Amino acid sequence: MDSIIAYNARERYRTVITDNEHQIIADEPIAVGGTNQGLSPSQLLASSLASCSAITIRMYADRKKWELDEIIISVSIVKQLATKTTKFRKQIDFTGNLTEEQTARLKEIANKCPVHVILSNSIEIESN
Repeated sequence: MDSIIAYNARERYRTVITDNEHQIIADEPIAVGGTNQGLSPSQLLASSLASCSAITIRMYADRKKWELDEIIISVSIVKQLATKTTKFRKQIDFTGNLTEEQTARLKEIANKCPVHVILSNSIEIESN
């Protein structure tokens, strides 16, 4: 995977994130001194899990030729300060002509997305 670059140029917390082909904005809410021009870093992390899960589900359903119309995924992050753990809560809903078995299988497949796998494993961060 190519590197992601975050660039902040004295615009409070507004940060441009790029892979040299695409750009998104991260920011903080006005209540904490940001300009609210983009998702917060925590929201971006949750959106990575939600979008990766949706894409993985769509790929699987398309390959199986299942009648899946919409995928709606809500992710919330719950931080447990006492135990220093973090829990991601993922709610997955579908519209379409699906059986109960297909719906259950798609929810299993969501847990196979690359971001879900990364966040489920031990993580090390190296900073230079």
